[in-house]
Amino acid sequence: MQTDSFATTIASELLTPQQLKAQIPLDASLETEIEASRRTLSEILTGNDPRLILIVGPCSIHDTTAALQFARNLRTLSESIGDVFVPVMRVYCEKPRTLYGWKGIVYDPDVDGTQNIAKGLLRTRELMLEINRLGVRVATEFLDPLTFHYYYDLVTWGSIGARTSTSQIHRQFASGLPLPVGFKNSTTGCLLGATLGAASAQKPHCHIGLTPEGKGSVFNTSGNPYTHLVLRGGADGPNYPPDRIAAAKLMLREHGVSTRLIVDCSHDNSGKDPHKQCQVFQSVIQQIQEGETS
Repeated sequence: MQTDSFATTIASELLTPQQLKAQIPLDASLETEIEASRRTLSEILTGNDPRLILIVGPCSIHDTTAALQFARNLRTLSESIGDVFVPVMRVYCEKPRTLYGWKGIVYDPDVDGTQNIAKGLLRTRELMLEINRLGVRVATEFLDPLTFHYYYDLVTWGSIGARTSTSQIHRQFASGLPLPVGFKNSTTGCLLGATLGAASAQKPHCHIGLTPEGKGSVFNTSGNPYTHLVLRGGADGPNYPPDRIAAAKLMLREHGVSTRLIVDCSHDNSGKDPHKQCQVFQSVIQQIQEGETS
């Protein structure tokens, strides 16, 4: 057995990010709109825009027709709440698994175990582009350090998930992304890893990455000034109550990270019960009405 052999086989080759973008291009006018939306979220995160970021949508995308209908409905809603909220649609196409399971439309677009990743990347880019064309902006989790190159130009807000917030690889590429990125606290409820992740990604990094032509290269990032904490609760319970928010802000200050944060109304903050998400949302709004500025 050769020492440079892998315990894998090459199933198929992929288009490069540049080739896929050429096949499904983002036109200049829509690119300008996405850039403007990124600036708007950045202004909110720095306290220069009084509105609130509202990220809504399904846990993951498997039905593109249903996703587009959701986007149309969100666009209609946006027209009536735009003076208070800036809505962004959750379009999560990769799913982190604690053990195993369906890993998202990028990996298995037909949800049948065929793992047609080439088709998944194509469908993901098509969907994100179409949602943006509807006038709705896209939020997603950046999970795989290779796949995001195929569609990050279509994303307005990104997250580093609870299972990857402590990953140096994710902190490195987040430091070079031209958009706001939220770091989620761990599934245990610990805030330190995500706080340090956000702090790390604000600094310059040197790392290995993929060029648009699909070539491995060394990248020097300038740091992302718009990283922040996302509170999603944990095994130790919800972390949206006022005392938990105060503790989170204290930790953020200690590590030089903005105290402007996002509360995830789902996951462990709702006990993974979708019917309780409204309760979490109402609590957060009440805290803001009572003077909470984070």
